[in-house]
Amino acid sequence: MTRRPLVAGNWKMNGLRAGLAELEAICAGYSGALKAKADFLICPPSTLVAEAAAKTAGKGVMIGGQDCHAKASGAHTGDVSAEMLKDAGARFVIVGHSERRADHAETDAIVRAKADAAWRAGLTAIVCVGERKEQREGGKALAAVREQLAGSIPEGASPDRLVVAYEPVWAIGTGLTPTPGDVAEMHASIRAGLGKRFGAKGEEMRILYGGSVKPQNARDLIIQPDVDGALIGGASLKAKDFLGIAAAYT
Repeated sequence: MTRRPLVAGNWKMNGLRAGLAELEAICAGYSGALKAKADFLICPPSTLVAEAAAKTAGKGVMIGGQDCHAKASGAHTGDVSAEMLKDAGARFVIVGHSERRADHAETDAIVRAKADAAWRAGLTAIVCVGERKEQREGGKALAAVREQLAGSIPEGASPDRLVVAYEPVWAIGTGLTPTPGDVAEMHASIRAGLGKRFGAKGEEMRILYGGSVKPQNARDLIIQPDVDGALIGGASLKAKDFLGIAAAYT
């Protein structure tokens, strides 16, 4: 089974219009062997989605949102719907990131509803899962992630509608990373879960690794079996670092 790698950047609550110069540099570096082997996606803050989509038009780099509301419209001050993101030029949206789960008390049921909303609007949902430090240390990491997968992914998933991103919570922004063996074990468990639930379609769904991915460790992490790319946080804010991680595929 050949799954085309996806290298995705999550800018989180970072980025002003001046920062789009880094996006232009990413576009400039997305060529040749790299463009032939991997897809590129950048998820800027919602204030920049439309302008980012305009700047990347025709250049191959896709744009996504970082979150969406479960409803299409309504009295939800400060929220952004999946339809709004789609209208602004997004093609993907991240849902269930650990920072959303922690900062906004998002449950698996809420994440599931947001993934459904993404599909309703014609977006691909990147559903994030990952264990906390105490779950890893207590030997419960695989079970915790299996539970999140079961609760966060709606019925009817398909490879063009769903990407799973595994991000161990204890590794995000800490500089800590699991061993390549740990990553391979978790991704194999996720793949088995997707296959059991969705059959052959589960074998075709992309599973990304995220959590302190850097140019220095990217190759060891993303060449593991069942790792189909990376969801990159801080390193995606600088074109040099983002392209350095993507270079693992060339």
